[in-house]
Amino acid sequence: MPVTIAVLALQGAFIEHERMLDRLCVRHIEIRESADIDRTFDGLILPGGESTVQGRLLRELGLFAPLRERIAVGMPVFGTCAGLLLLAKQMDNDDRCHFALMDIVAKRNAYGRQLGSFSTIGDFSGHSEVPMTFIRAPYIDRTTSPEVKVLSVVKGKIVAARERNMLVTAFHPELTQDTTVHEHFLDML
Repeated sequence: MPVTIAVLALQGAFIEHERMLDRLCVRHIEIRESADIDRTFDGLILPGGESTVQGRLLRELGLFAPLRERIAVGMPVFGTCAGLLLLAKQMDNDDRCHFALMDIVAKRNAYGRQLGSFSTIGDFSGHSEVPMTFIRAPYIDRTTSPEVKVLSVVKGKIVAARERNMLVTAFHPELTQDTTVHEHFLDML
C-alpha cells in the first residue's frame, strides 16, 4: 500500500520537500489547517523556515496538540532546520520550546546570519558525498539520551540525528538533487 507524507505548509521550504517527494513518486498532502489533520497520512515533514513563526502558527491554527500527540505515539517525522528546532527538547540560546520530543539540545542560528550560510559535502548515516546546504542553520549542541543516534557531523558539530521515529537535519536536503536523506526518512516508515 502506498504511503502518504504530510508536509507542514505554514511557512518555509515546504514546496521544495513536496518536489523531492514528487521525484521519489511519493504521495503527499499539505497540512495548513486543523481540518487537514483528519486526512490519512503515514509520516510528517517539518520544513525549514522560521521556527518561532511556525510554532506560533501551529498553536493558533489548532495543529500543535494533535501533531505532537501523533509524533509522541510513534508517527515518523522528519524535521529540517526549523523542524529540528521544533522537535528539540531544549535550545541552548532560546527559552522557547515547541514539540520538545527529541532528546537533543540545539543551538538556534548557530552559524550566524544569512551571510553565514554555506554548502558542503558530508557523510550522512554511512553515505558519503551527500550535498548539504546550511541556511541560518542550527546545529545539535549535544544529545541527552543514548537513544539518539548521530547521523552526521560537519565541522565538529552534529547536523543530523535520529531518535526512534524522529529524524532531523540542520541542513536542507530538499534544496539539492540528492534523495539520500529523504529515502532514509521513507525507510523509517
